[in-house]
Amino acid sequence: MSDGLQAYCRECSAEHCRQRQEAKGRKVREKVSVPSAERSRISYSRRKYGLTPEDLDVLVAEQQGICRRCPAAPVEHVDHCHETGRVRGVLCSSRNAALGQFKDRPDAIRRAAAYVEGIAWKPTLVAPGVYRLPS
Repeated sequence: MSDGLQAYCRECSAEHCRQRQEAKGRKVREKVSVPSAERSRISYSRRKYGLTPEDLDVLVAEQQGICRRCPAAPVEHVDHCHETGRVRGVLCSSRNAALGQFKDRPDAIRRAAAYVEGIAWKPTLVAPGVYRLPS
């Protein structure tokens, strides 16, 4: 409609579309219920990491519900080694994403830390007006 709103609720609109498609002779898929987010999270943890809900609760309790890397943030994600699949702990969303971006490579993380600390890219004064850049 001109005001941007629909004339029918979502369920009625879906039913109307389904009836129109069937009238045209097209096959219409049955509606599939989507599991709740909590059930999905539990089954994902079991399937991906082999963790039961109790195991996950123990991990969170061991860390008192806070991220290992930044104590101010609540835990949201299971951190694991991508090579071995071993679970290391639970992290906040930001730290888990950062480790993923570094591909779990300690050398890359150390270089990033040195860069942030300003160590890696400071030029060295060799002579007056002559600087050597780090390689």
